[in-house]
Amino acid sequence: MKRFIEGEDRSQSTLFPEHLEDYIAEDNPVRVIDVFVDELDLPGLGFDGAKPEATARPAYHPASLLKIYIYGYLNRIQSSRRLERETQRNVELIWLTGRLTPDFKTIADFRKDNGKAIRSVCREFIVMCRELKLFSEAIVAIDGSKFKAVNNRDKNFTDRKLKARMQQLDESIARYMTELDRADREPALVTGARVEHIKQKVETVKKQMRELKQIGKQMAKAPDGQVSLTDPDASSMATSGRGTGIVGYNVQTAVDTKHHMIVAHEVTNDGHDRDQLSSMAHQARDAIGKDALTVFADRGYYKSEEILDCEQAGIKTLIPKPQTSGNKAAGLFDKADFRYIPSKIEYRCPAGQRAIWRFNSVERGMVLHKYWSSACPRCPIRSQCTTSDYRRIVRWEHEDILDAMQRRLNRTPRASRIRRQTAEHPFGTLKAWMGATHFLTKTLPRVSTEMSLHVLAYNMKRAMQILGIAPLMAAIRA
Repeated sequence: MKRFIEGEDRSQSTLFPEHLEDYIAEDNPVRVIDVFVDELDLPGLGFDGAKPEATARPAYHPASLLKIYIYGYLNRIQSSRRLERETQRNVELIWLTGRLTPDFKTIADFRKDNGKAIRSVCREFIVMCRELKLFSEAIVAIDGSKFKAVNNRDKNFTDRKLKARMQQLDESIARYMTELDRADREPALVTGARVEHIKQKVETVKKQMRELKQIGKQMAKAPDGQVSLTDPDASSMATSGRGTGIVGYNVQTAVDTKHHMIVAHEVTNDGHDRDQLSSMAHQARDAIGKDALTVFADRGYYKSEEILDCEQAGIKTLIPKPQTSGNKAAGLFDKADFRYIPSKIEYRCPAGQRAIWRFNSVERGMVLHKYWSSACPRCPIRSQCTTSDYRRIVRWEHEDILDAMQRRLNRTPRASRIRRQTAEHPFGTLKAWMGATHFLTKTLPRVSTEMSLHVLAYNMKRAMQILGIAPLMAAIRA
């Protein structure tokens, strides 16, 4: 073919390099994987088989299998079967493993049996990044995102789903019985084959109803009131889209605002983020190695007790308050319209009257102060304030901490933008790497291991971009 770039003749003899080393350039990322794993203390991290047995068939060294997995997750190859094929044809993996070709079962069992050790490897890389001063600013953004589990929505049952499914089956039974009655009255209109088919359908539906009743008994014992048949740890979770949801896991991350590296992560099966702030903030502070830490988060993390715990630990939080005021929605004065005066321990209402302290109460373990004004029944603007005789104001005993956080937010108008551009970028990248099916493993411990490999691959790629291949390898060896 003239005037086209032509390939070589397949029958032409070619002199390939004599050494595997000649196939891999000095700035190839696969060299970082090789150096990083070789510098790890695998027995100390808890890897099985790091010390060979005196008898029986020799096993693969954990370092070789760990290199295969890190390479796979760096290159969007998470399946053990695909990794098996890549070890046989991929030059980089052939170089990395020294021509080792373990089968997919060996590769899969390594991830299954060494979950805790693999999660420790992810933390070791974070420690190395901390020593390289990559987290110098001690500012992180915390966020959560829903990831799909290996569990179809039809294989997950909640109380609402179970009732809807039982109703469908009852309607099906009624429809089938009506048709059987019609066959008894007018045999000529319904063939014998159709009658037999309907009877089989009825038996199938009755069997499904018995199975659903058993699932209902399991749901009654489940702590979260739902049952997933494929992955028992997966939960049905609402997503941002109205009326949508997935069966999966809620992955929490704390991301460094300077280099957008994930300094801490955790996989949970809680559908909301309200109870995750303190845990993630403490993990991020330990990972960064700083006494003080500043945390950005969205409204989903706003919970008074969690914010108090962070403040008492020296962690400054910037979380906007949810707009859930019932009075404001009804067109009445909001609590923000009442000004608190600390020196007098009282509120000043929009009408200029004093709302003084009346008594304390304890609700859900929180000490609450109650305030109201004696002038409420005679107030000319009471209709704009309350539908009762008195407008009662409730103040938490530690609400000064929430007020201080709100003042910090007011001084940081870009807080929401900083959080979005920091925390949401890694989630988008990871989900693009994972593809349509997010997790490949089942149960919370194994999913956590899989997430740790994704985070390790993400952080390693970020470190290569920030430092460069050669400097990063030099830092690892140091």
